[in-house]
Amino acid sequence: MATCTQGTDRMMRKMDEEKNGSSETRQGQITYISWAEYCSRSDNTARELAGTSHMVYLGALGSNPFTILFKYLGQFVMTMRILWREKPRAVFVMSPPVIAVLPAYVYKLLTGTPFVIDAHTAAFLHPRWKHFQWLQHWLGRRAATTIVTNDHLAEYVQKNGGHTTIIRDVPIVYEGTETYPLNGRFTVAVVCSFNYDEPIEAIYEAAAQLPDVRFYMTGNPKDLDPAIAAKKPENVTLTGFLSDEAYGSLISNAGAVMTLTTRDHTMLRGAYEAIYQGTPVIVSDWKMLREAFDDGAVHVDNSVEQIVAAVNEMQVNHKRYKEGALKLMQRKHERWQRTKEQLLARIGR
Repeated sequence: MATCTQGTDRMMRKMDEEKNGSSETRQGQITYISWAEYCSRSDNTARELAGTSHMVYLGALGSNPFTILFKYLGQFVMTMRILWREKPRAVFVMSPPVIAVLPAYVYKLLTGTPFVIDAHTAAFLHPRWKHFQWLQHWLGRRAATTIVTNDHLAEYVQKNGGHTTIIRDVPIVYEGTETYPLNGRFTVAVVCSFNYDEPIEAIYEAAAQLPDVRFYMTGNPKDLDPAIAAKKPENVTLTGFLSDEAYGSLISNAGAVMTLTTRDHTMLRGAYEAIYQGTPVIVSDWKMLREAFDDGAVHVDNSVEQIVAAVNEMQVNHKRYKEGALKLMQRKHERWQRTKEQLLARIGR
């Protein structure tokens, strides 16, 4: 089984030992399955529910049409082995890929164990998964609940017969064992994955107009258009892959965290990761994001002009935005406790 990267695997193992002991004493807890290399939402949801998180990912097989079937078959078998070993009281599965939910459904047929689908926005809106909506809905009707991040997606799932639980974010905890070095009078951590919905070119152009600000951009730019990559200004540092501890240090100590999307109904994980560290954010101006980040945040329309204005505003009034982020963090913790109780009641715990 591929384990969690960026330090979270170590965190989860440590917590397993302290809270749950051996695999035998973990039986009856929650098992969270993600067919991905890494997902802080999965890991931290499992942590909050006193469960275990598993990254099941055969990365060596890639994701091309010639190997994807073998990859999914292998991950299916690995997932079933985990479930048989841990014998959980409930199974949580991240989607996409929706195929990852199938082992949980089979396990339910064999044991009666309920499963929960944690459906990210991409499960419904990413072009790659649009032809699998029938399977998403079919499994959703058989799940104890489908976790979504907003009302729009909740209505979509409910119209297709599924039960939903809205969880915009979960508390994020990082180990403080590594420090990421920051330079500059004011620093902005730009959390991104260089995906199709991220306005990278606009961010580069805005950064070029802010030479006194230092930008640290996370993620792997291997798929970035070379023409856009060539526009990277000198004050932008590409951090590449960071350990979990270094990433936590970066977003905790930056003056602000910026994460943007051109796709509506998309929750920005980097933004709520930052808020849970008390760091103010710059996010896209979508209705859902205005509601989710109604304090400690500047909202932009993804244009160069508004990005520049947002960074300047954050510098001038940083104390006010920092205080707002801390207030929002407290409210998010309180809301999570209420949602957590509802979720556990839904799966019979």
